[in-house]
Amino acid sequence: MTEAPVATDAIVVAALTAPDAARKGWSVNREVTELYSLHYRSLVRLAVLLVRDVPTAEDVVQDSFVAMHGGWQRLRDANSALAYLRQAVVNRFRSVLRHRTVVDKNLKQQPPPDMPSAEHDALVLLERSAVVAALRKLPGRQREAIVLRYYADLSEAEVAAAMGISRGAVKSHTARGMAALRAELEQETRADRATAGRSPLPQHSSRSAVP
Repeated sequence: MTEAPVATDAIVVAALTAPDAARKGWSVNREVTELYSLHYRSLVRLAVLLVRDVPTAEDVVQDSFVAMHGGWQRLRDANSALAYLRQAVVNRFRSVLRHRTVVDKNLKQQPPPDMPSAEHDALVLLERSAVVAALRKLPGRQREAIVLRYYADLSEAEVAAAMGISRGAVKSHTARGMAALRAELEQETRADRATAGRSPLPQHSSRSAVP
């Protein structure tokens, strides 16, 4: 069983330097650290499905936690904080999507981690699956709706809040995305079957057999 992640230096520094830190003491830092320990991994898995690679997903989630700490005074409770985190992840995904060309160019030059963890390996395997590959071909909003609804297991209301749209729009994006995803996977299945059905031509000797 892997150890729970610990809050990064950036989050701790944000906690110590926040304007209200002197008044609230360590309470905010404790709340953020607890949320980080409970939800960091699930949010990274969510972000991986959206942004396509593990390092960018981790950066998106880290930035979301730091931003949440900065706006902690506007949040009512832990549930509000979690909803804020989901929305922040989606918003940062959209920013990454707008700069996809630059991001992809940088990722091609980025070497793999020196000592990848077991969790990192699992995320990489997730990236390579056929469903995820098909999912990434969908338009951004359709991808967001499906990932939040079926991978993050959120309700339609929670998806609507995270995406900043109505529940009706969530249903529309989800239905269209699922139809496109199903068609893409069926097409890949037919292609795989066609490839598997091909057999190499038998090789014949150029010399006649001697009776």
